[in-house]
Amino acid sequence: MSKKATKKDIKFIRDKFLEHYSDAVTELSYNNDYELLIAIILSAQCTDKRVNIITPALFEKYPTTEELSKASLEDLKELLKSCSFFNNKAKNIISMAKSVQEFHSGEIPHDTKKLIKLAGVGNKTANVFMIEADGANLMAVDTHVFRVSHRLGLSDGKTVEQTEEQLVKKLKEELHIFHQAMVLFGRYICKAVKPDCEHCFLTEVCKTKKTFKVG
Repeated sequence: MSKKATKKDIKFIRDKFLEHYSDAVTELSYNNDYELLIAIILSAQCTDKRVNIITPALFEKYPTTEELSKASLEDLKELLKSCSFFNNKAKNIISMAKSVQEFHSGEIPHDTKKLIKLAGVGNKTANVFMIEADGANLMAVDTHVFRVSHRLGLSDGKTVEQTEEQLVKKLKEELHIFHQAMVLFGRYICKAVKPDCEHCFLTEVCKTKKTFKVG
């Protein structure tokens, strides 16, 4: 079991993440709130790279929630077929668009409680949207954030919810930066398989007991 990060470790981690990722933003491509929310929904258990391949045709055909709310489910499935869980995602984004049209005048709400009432939008998706759209002081835990936080001893939570709670408590401020930082750090350096320890700037505070060979 990983050791917990000390206060000194946490300060070191904070400083290093701010140094390397202070300007980091999502790698999802979007032009407005509507496109951002759709992209985040599609990115669940799917790579950002794949989502960015799919969305241009989707947004061209359905540029707003108004058009999407009237979309044919079969047509939408065809557009999303290379995305994981495309059947459910197609149903969800149509339902989401209908709700936004009916209850929010076609505008994506900037409120986590209102967002999670939309189909396909859970707590993580709502938080990611608010982080990216508004720089909200929130933490969203995906597979990368979960892995990185445990390897660094920032969390020993067994669930996403526990991990989020511990990260918020320990990191406190500028959480939007730390979310993006841990996503990118986990995606390109602290990878699940064969982490790039040679280029890691946090090796001295890493709590994992595994020994990784580079190359």
